[in-house]
Amino acid sequence: MMQMTRKTALLDYTKCVPGECPAGVCAAAEVCPSKLLKQEEPYFVPMAEPSFCRACGECVRACPMKAIEIVSL
Repeated sequence: MMQMTRKTALLDYTKCVPGECPAGVCAAAEVCPSKLLKQEEPYFVPMAEPSFCRACGECVRACPMKAIEIVSL
């Protein structure tokens, strides 16, 4: 049986600095079409729900800290 690989966004929490985004609001969360990155409040590190990620790469391009990458699972 052939295993299918799936791609998803992976957030590196060691690189994520919400204060580098406008008003502390995660730029990647703002552009995610699936709204998978969520912040409880501005300047808080966003939490991700990668199981529904479409791997479109919008978050990767938007993150000023380069804290997100698309990986194969």
